[in-house]
Amino acid sequence: MNRNLDRLHPYPFEKLARLKAGIQEPEHLAPISLGIGEPKHPSPAFVKQVIADNLDKLANYPTTRGTDELREAIAGWASRRFSLTPGTLDPARHVVPVNGTREAIFALVQALVDNSRPAAKVVSPNPFYQIYEGAAFLAGADPVYLSCDADNGFIPDFDAVPDSIWQDCQILFLCSPGNPSGAVIPRETLTRVIELADRHDFIIASDECYSELYPDESQPPEGLLQTCAAIGRYDFRRCLVFHSLSKRSNLPGLRSGFVAGDADLLAGYLKYRTYHGCAMPVHNQLASIAAWNDEDHVRENRAAYRDKFEAVVPILREVMNVDYPDAGFYLWPETPMSDETFARELSAQQNVHVLPGRYLSRTVDGHNPGENRVRMALVAPLEECVEAARRIVTFVKSQNA
Repeated sequence: MNRNLDRLHPYPFEKLARLKAGIQEPEHLAPISLGIGEPKHPSPAFVKQVIADNLDKLANYPTTRGTDELREAIAGWASRRFSLTPGTLDPARHVVPVNGTREAIFALVQALVDNSRPAAKVVSPNPFYQIYEGAAFLAGADPVYLSCDADNGFIPDFDAVPDSIWQDCQILFLCSPGNPSGAVIPRETLTRVIELADRHDFIIASDECYSELYPDESQPPEGLLQTCAAIGRYDFRRCLVFHSLSKRSNLPGLRSGFVAGDADLLAGYLKYRTYHGCAMPVHNQLASIAAWNDEDHVRENRAAYRDKFEAVVPILREVMNVDYPDAGFYLWPETPMSDETFARELSAQQNVHVLPGRYLSRTVDGHNPGENRVRMALVAPLEECVEAARRIVTFVKSQNA
């Protein structure tokens, strides 16, 4: 047995299930889940039709690198979205389709971490998507957590990191827009991170899975490849980005995304994935092409989330300190009591379910940036989100009575 399996923490939802064990949820109130970031908006009908029309492709083995058409569709979308000069993102060299970004992130760390080097480190924001940590452990590396809290705008202070950490760093994970804060890393900071990567020779892996959910149609979040292009780094050296159709297109079950960037890194990564046996089924590739080539459904998706934020935040502000996120579909409010107590008692009294912030973070030097916050995913229909907000207000007021 791989001894590093013992280093893995329980997933946040395992902790949540234990927290709520034994509670009796009120039967007269319908359950509303804001805990899991699973999109509930309808999947695009035209994507489902493509799958239905191509079920005969179940008879074909897919290739790990994907079809030329899929890689061209991905490169075309990324070039349009991130203002890349046409042709600089080569579909054959700079793009690898993947079966969702969880699989892709895990595989990337296994492929690229050199655990023969002493003190190999994978650096990530804190709070973080737990696969960053788990992938580091199973690759034989040590995770390092950079605190993200209100004092730094929920973006790590990269200049405060000691050189000794950067010297051992092999991969730095970014998450922009952030999970759970929604904070977007600006170009100036991304440029600084690239300078650090060049100086200390590490890879930047930017998780941008929430990049297409933003409030202002005229101000989409900056991406790492976009920053590369802005500074003339057309080979995307040391830079990789992850994107997915799960949130953008409400297709979490399709398990479709991509990794793009540094061609030399992707060559080794593709070799690893070929042995890993994780090629995307052909009918899913065809459906993905249709999704990447359409923006109308994505604009509709953003509008639906915009409506929910505009309805829910003013209600919650009656009893909680909560801000609109830069992007994404989460709220990250402060709680008027322990985040665990808040989540457990809210479930018990109002049948509304949220995730304690500490389950998304680690305590470093006595500080856990997730404590006394909860993550609320506004994935339910508008009416349910509004009802959940009203129940939360009722719950908080009852605790203060």
